[in-house]
Amino acid sequence: MQAQNNYERLIDSANNHVGGNALKALQFLDSIPNPLEKSIDGNVADYYSIKALIHDELNQRAEVYKNNLLALKYAKIEKNYQVAGDTSLELFANIYIVYEDTTAYSYLEQAKKYYELSGYKNGNLEVELIEAYAHFLDGKIDECNGLLLRKLDVYKNTKDDAYFYMFALYMLTSNYVYLDNLEEANKYYENFKSLENNSTIDSYNYSSFDANINLSYAELFYKKKQIDSTLFYLSQAEINRKSMADDALETYFIISSKVYSLSGKIDKSKTYLDSLRIFQEDMFKNVIDVSYHINSPLLKEEPLQKNEDFLDIFGILLICLISIISFAYFMYYKEQRQKLSHLSNQTENLTYLKSNNEKLAVKVQGLEDYISQLKQKVKAIATIDDVVLQREKIKDFYKELHLSSTTLLEESKNHLELVNNFDMDFFKKIKKLHPKLNDSEIIICYYVSVGFKNKEIAVFLNTSIRAIESKRYRITKKMGLNKQEITLVDYLTQTFKDPN
Repeated sequence: MQAQNNYERLIDSANNHVGGNALKALQFLDSIPNPLEKSIDGNVADYYSIKALIHDELNQRAEVYKNNLLALKYAKIEKNYQVAGDTSLELFANIYIVYEDTTAYSYLEQAKKYYELSGYKNGNLEVELIEAYAHFLDGKIDECNGLLLRKLDVYKNTKDDAYFYMFALYMLTSNYVYLDNLEEANKYYENFKSLENNSTIDSYNYSSFDANINLSYAELFYKKKQIDSTLFYLSQAEINRKSMADDALETYFIISSKVYSLSGKIDKSKTYLDSLRIFQEDMFKNVIDVSYHINSPLLKEEPLQKNEDFLDIFGILLICLISIISFAYFMYYKEQRQKLSHLSNQTENLTYLKSNNEKLAVKVQGLEDYISQLKQKVKAIATIDDVVLQREKIKDFYKELHLSSTTLLEESKNHLELVNNFDMDFFKKIKKLHPKLNDSEIIICYYVSVGFKNKEIAVFLNTSIRAIESKRYRITKKMGLNKQEITLVDYLTQTFKDPN
């Protein structure tokens, strides 16, 4: 019994470090030996609930989701209705945020039931706030503000837990910033800041909300092209950078890169673009690392042999998905880096680059939307409790993904069609002047004309640098440039120079 009590104290120690030192908190929990049902009998739900909070602080969304599921599972077994209510709300938010699935509302109904069973007096406030948050995420500002303003005095007067008032003020401030109603936004933000040192509020939660508010201000002023105001609010957000969630941090890097590009500070823009790339690479690595073991604790009652096909298919599915996502972000990063370099070295082509960048943004957004849909489907399948049904869903989705990705990759082979929308005049003119050039040679000419190096062209065309060099030599012969004292780069620059 004494050993058991020691392990229970480790849970308390971990809880004390949440919001301050997540890794230390995780060490306390990892010190508890398996099986947990014996080491901390009756406290397993608390263990997984705290572990979800830790991974939330570390921005490891997949681990948050997994541990909340396990916390809910053991909360039902242990009749820990407070934890059951809390994790039901967390699962609602997680599912609704990630893939906007209305089935998440079932967790909202569960939360109401468990809070009632636990006797938690603020349970209804928890549920009402998260419902307002769902409207907040949907962009239904009127509905969200209506729910919040109706109960704002109630939240304000809940002195034993100012989190409710803080959360409501965060949403109201963000909504009015979005509406460009700065008078109302500033009013609610001042009320929000008055809670900074409130003893009933977790400092990590306050910092996270504050960073998001400042980012919303920065986005607004960036849209207005007000550089100084944008940079001010970015600097305010940066103070709480360690508390930013993944989506907020990504927004921070993107806006920073854009505003410095807009102000002509290309090197600083590149720095933030590099930070964005590293951040996204870390996210992909985290998804891959977590995906290999996220299902095993949830399905441990099933014999391994029965699940081999399921795990094989799920592994292939994840690899395909990560490959597609990585390809999309690589293309986005590469193009943006290329355009920033081109802007720095050839400022006379600014108008041309802006036009092409807008068209590129449309293509990237379309691909990102497609990837988002795939991610939603994968995560939806992961929530299915029935292993047999889950296996069937994965097989069906794998077939669908295989067909979709095959089509996507086949279409991407025709580089002429992909880039033809960028500069129709270029392709019309070069075909007219040099009819002997084939499509692949025209593509190389286009990349050369916008400043790509041989190794960059090789990456985009999935070939070797040597092959590009050979093709460039054949192009110069077909154009007759080998008999003249002019390089391919100079000829293309002079012949296809933007008249503007």
